[in-house]
Amino acid sequence: MPVDDPEDLEHLLLSQDGVVTRAQLQQHGLLPHEIQRMLRRRELARVHPGVFVDHTGPLSEQQRAWAAVLHVGRAALYLGSAEDPPAAGLLHLAIAPERRVRAPEGVRVHRVTGLEAKAEWHRCPPRVRFEDNVLALVHRAGSEIDAIALLTGAAGSRRTTGERLRAAMARRTRTARRALVEAVIADLEAGTCSVLEHGYLTRVERAHGLPEGTRQVKRQGVKGSEYRDVEYEEYGLVVELDSRVGHAGWDAQARDADRDLDDHAEGRESVRLRWPQVFTTPCRTAERVGRILTRRGWKGPITRCPDCVP
Repeated sequence: MPVDDPEDLEHLLLSQDGVVTRAQLQQHGLLPHEIQRMLRRRELARVHPGVFVDHTGPLSEQQRAWAAVLHVGRAALYLGSAEDPPAAGLLHLAIAPERRVRAPEGVRVHRVTGLEAKAEWHRCPPRVRFEDNVLALVHRAGSEIDAIALLTGAAGSRRTTGERLRAAMARRTRTARRALVEAVIADLEAGTCSVLEHGYLTRVERAHGLPEGTRQVKRQGVKGSEYRDVEYEEYGLVVELDSRVGHAGWDAQARDADRDLDDHAEGRESVRLRWPQVFTTPCRTAERVGRILTRRGWKGPITRCPDCVP
């Protein structure tokens, strides 16, 4: 290539997955007719006006993302496109609210208030911070359970914490179901890590006056560190919340049995709850857990919630 610094251009192409703009090529010494010659020779292929890729085959999702960001300029991957790797399909980009951009085909732009503080501009390509992106998805969630699933899933992935989600909430001017979202974040700070755990906390434990359990208690098992979902340490009771759907495999059943056996060997009692016990019959579940706690020394009482059958 007749460029001022071939190694520098090669590094740029590597850092951008082979995607480059006309302006970047010209900054490296290529003249317009030289760029046209590279296109004719199929050394470059046009993706969007003024944006090229260094091959003529299908684009990877990462290359699609780079091409969109470079075409729009000062933009960050957003919503599903901020995942790593970006989700297939329509690409979503966040831009500053004062900008007016005509998005290319297959790209949708969103004007995001406070984008400068919400984006990780050093990423390749830039993307909205994990916590801010989660809250943007939560804002668009179709139902309360979907919103809870997004929040608990983010915390359960250990990519973020309740504290960091709360800080991100402070950067938002508008959030659907804000009271619910803030309540779930508070529960995440207390240790809940899944929709099922949050349901147990709010529908079973808290709604019926059961003692407050400790969440995500770390213990050493045969295969290393394990976490107990809820532990009532004073009363020697462990509640495991199993969110798997369908038939559990042999290995999963063996792990569950080992964990329960470990608890019994150390003097703790274990109960394993699934979706129906928490979301279909929470009152009956609370009564039965309360009876176990009472047998193990809790003084009660179990309180009735508005849904309890008289």
